[in-house]
Amino acid sequence: MAKLVIAEDNPFVAAFLREVVRESGYELCGVAASAAELLELAERHKPDLAVIDVRLADGSSGIKAAVALASLIDVGILFATASPERVIEPPAPVGAACLRKPFTGPELIEALRIVEQIVATGQPPAEISPKLRLLDRAHAPPQSAT
Repeated sequence: MAKLVIAEDNPFVAAFLREVVRESGYELCGVAASAAELLELAERHKPDLAVIDVRLADGSSGIKAAVALASLIDVGILFATASPERVIEPPAPVGAACLRKPFTGPELIEALRIVEQIVATGQPPAEISPKLRLLDRAHAPPQSAT
């Protein structure tokens, strides 16, 4: 199974995520509360997948952390947030999908499997949960070359 890292600063949500991914057979590299912790874990363990909240500890941005993470390693990113509009409109510059909180364990695992499929094939399945939004960068503003 894939290696996974979690970036979530709420200890109750982090414990839920930790339990669900472990029970589903993923190899959990660790749980980070801040962007700095996420990047340290990623450099050490080179995960295949990341579940990242938009707001992290110390006021750090999950979106900025995801951008930094994607510049370090090739990783499938699933944003998990109560504020999906921050990731969807306009789409975040990195990441495959966004799962709206609250969600169940099976919804999380389905979303992770979809992200894995997108990373492996470049294509999502035909049907996805209404809580999961794919990030469509085709309609995103172009990134500056700075």
